[in-house]
Formats: sequence, C-alpha cells, structure tokens
Amino acid sequence: MSQAKTGLFTDTSLRQRPTINPRLYQAMDMLYMPLVELQSHLVQELAENPFLELLEADADDDEAGESDDESPEDDEIDWDELMLGDDPEGPRTPYEPREYLEPIVVNARNLRDHLTDQLGLLQLGERQQQIAEEIVGNIDDAGILSCTLEEVAGGVGDGQSEGGVLAEVDKVLRLIQSLDPPGVGARDLRECLLIQLDRLERGDSLAFRVVDRHFDALVGRRWHEVAELLGISPREVQDVADEVAKLDPKPGRRYSDDPDEYVIPDLAVEMIGGEYVVFVNDAGLPRLRLSQSYRDVVADRANFVGRNKEFIANKLNGAQWLIQAIEQRRQTMLRVVRFIVAKQANFFEKGVQHLRPLTLREVADHIKMAESTVSRVTHDKYVQTPAGVYPLRFFFSAGLPTVTGADISTRGVQALVANLVSDEDPQRPLSDQAIVNLLKSEGIKIARRTVAKYRDQLGILSARMRKRF
Repeated sequence: MSQAKTGLFTDTSLRQRPTINPRLYQAMDMLYMPLVELQSHLVQELAENPFLELLEADADDDEAGESDDESPEDDEIDWDELMLGDDPEGPRTPYEPREYLEPIVVNARNLRDHLTDQLGLLQLGERQQQIAEEIVGNIDDAGILSCTLEEVAGGVGDGQSEGGVLAEVDKVLRLIQSLDPPGVGARDLRECLLIQLDRLERGDSLAFRVVDRHFDALVGRRWHEVAELLGISPREVQDVADEVAKLDPKPGRRYSDDPDEYVIPDLAVEMIGGEYVVFVNDAGLPRLRLSQSYRDVVADRANFVGRNKEFIANKLNGAQWLIQAIEQRRQTMLRVVRFIVAKQANFFEKGVQHLRPLTLREVADHIKMAESTVSRVTHDKYVQTPAGVYPLRFFFSAGLPTVTGADISTRGVQALVANLVSDEDPQRPLSDQAIVNLLKSEGIKIARRTVAKYRDQLGILSARMRKRF
C-alpha cells in the first residue's frame, strides 16, 4: 500500500483571471449617480485635482486660438487627444461659477418644540411640569403617546403610591390633549379621533358614538353590523365614515422636521418640430477642462523627475479620464432615453393606458450595452416630459397579451382598472370578475387573481367594501 508524500512543492502555470480597472468602477459609480450627487462629486474632484478647472463661457474661443498656436515641440503630449471634440448635440449652456456660501444650520421646530412652547404659557407647577416633560418626550412624530401611563408614572414616581401618581399623570395628559394640534397625546387612533370630534364640538354627535362604541366595526367597514346595533340605516353609517375620514389620524405630522424632498430631472423631453427631442439637464454641472496653468507645468520636461513625475502622471490621467467619463455618461443616458421615448411615443400623446411593455434587456440589446449599464442609467433618475416628471423606471414594466397579438404594459392595465372603478356605479360596484370581463371585451387577456393583485397595488378596496347605499 503506497503512502502519500508530504512536503513543499513549487508549480508554475498560466491562469487568466478577470480584473476590473479601478477607473471602470468609478465610471460605473458616476453613471449610477443622480444629478445632485454628481454635482457634489465634480465639485470635490475640482478641489482635489489641480489639473482641472472650470470651463468659462468664452472658453470655446480661447481653445480654438490655442490649438492654432501649439508648437511642434509639444508632440509628446497630444492635447487634442485629451480634450473632447465638438458636442454632437450642439452648444450647451456652460457652467457659470457661483459664489458658494457656507450653509447655516437652522434648527427646525418640531412637534415637541411646539408642545413645549404651549406648556410654557400654562404656568404649571414644578411637579406638573416634570410629568408634562415626561409625556411630551414619549409622544412620537405622529402625535401619539408611544408608552403606557404606567410607564410614564414609573419615570416620575418619586416613591409615591402608584395610584396617586397615575392620577397625576392622567390629569396632565388630559391637559396636553387640549393643546394644538387637535388629537395630540392620544394613546391610540380611536382616542385621537374622539379628541378631534370633541374639539369640533361634535361630542354628542352620531359620529362620536360610532367611533366611541363601534370603532372596530367602523374600521372593518361593517356597515350593516353598526346599523343594526344603533338602529339606523347603513347609509347613515357610511356618512359617519365619510365624516371621520376627514379627520387627521396623525396630527403631529404637520410639525414634522423632515426636510422637503425636491426632484431635479436628469433629462428633459420636448416636442420640437413635430418630434420628441431628448436633452440632458446638465446646465448646472461644472464644465471641466484641463487647467491652462498646469499645461505649462507639463510642457516643462524638467518637472518630469522623481515624485513630480508620478504626481503629474496620476493627476493628468485622472483629469483626462474624468472629462471623458462625464461625456460618456452623458451620451449613454441620451442613448437610453432616446430609445425609451421612441418606444413609448404613444404614452406621451395618449396617456398611461398606452404604455408598452419594456425591459432593461430590450434597451440593452438595442444600444449594444450590458443590462447592468442600463440599470445604472435608470437608477434614481427622473425625466421631465410634456406629460409631467417621471422616474425613468416608470417606463419599464412587463406586459400582458391581447387578442391582436400585441402586448400591453401592466401599468397600462392598472390604469384601465383604475378608470373602470372610478366610473362604476357606487351602488353596484364592479367585482373582480366583472373587471376581467370588461378588459376581455377590449381584447386584454387577464386572470381574476391578477386583477385582484393590481387592485391591491392601487389601494382599491374590494367590491363589497366599495359599495354605497
């Protein structure tokens, strides 16, 4: 029986391993960035790379004059290769340098600040103030008390009897519930609605009684059950539900300190001369070029020694690559969106019902790029169109077959379902099967469970829950 030999051995062999240039990673990241993030990235690059400078409004003429005066001794550095050629889209508005001021942090006032100010006007005693601060600190952003009274009492007990502390806490809580906004400090949705009805002087109304005694049935839209218990008609119960729906279930949100989010479209589509034309919304981006002063540094061959040579090579290559990457990003986005606009032309003219099925793979095959590249282009980016501002992902969806052999976008089918429901007779709402039959009459093949799924995605209740009396 042979024994295996152990020991150290050396072996030489050739292997192929795929590697990705770090520059490629950066280029993919830039393609992934929305407009605002790209602006910040370019400003940072401009500050870190001395070979980059802003392209001024009159820089095009300067560039033309410099190219004529270049001496043949500079043939080792082909600046024409480094600089980009003419813009195929025509002249763009150059980046105009602005005066950047250091932002001042402003402390936004939130719900707790609003309640604290009101408590300060009530001249509370020290003990009441302590309990009020404990309660306000446990009110969430929606305005609801997020802990029990026992937990509040535990935080302000000071050795007193539990019953006495609970009575104090309950009294202060009632005081806080009388503050603005109406409904703040409630322990649940039911109490929040009751407080608002009471503040509207509706404490003796039918709506107050229904919310107070039959809240679960009201939420479950069990109109007949509530009607039988109160001896009224289902129609009156629905009227109560309509009245309650006008109240604010989260009164604290109006004082939320969350900043407003604004969308800046990365691209724009306009109708010009009877055709849709796509533009990149990059007027606010810094237009970069290789710095003139550092061209002179490179022209002096005496600087190409030691660390200077390595520094110049790295920064020069980085600047050249960045300028090219920006243009490559721009052209890639244009190619993707032009195909989307051509594919979805009927949407811009006739509405969402005429969206056609479209996938990332279909776009990738057309522009001869990887599907992952198209995914990066469409990530978190918006386009301004004659029909409004839409995320690029809006134009992608699967399709359903029709009797004509063509496919219709799932978004288009959802829009049709929403239209059918909005036009239905409230006293005889359409069932899912009835919607299936109506879509089938229009040539769309769809299953009942698919209609139910789309209805849920649109937030549309079932036919039984939509019925009006």
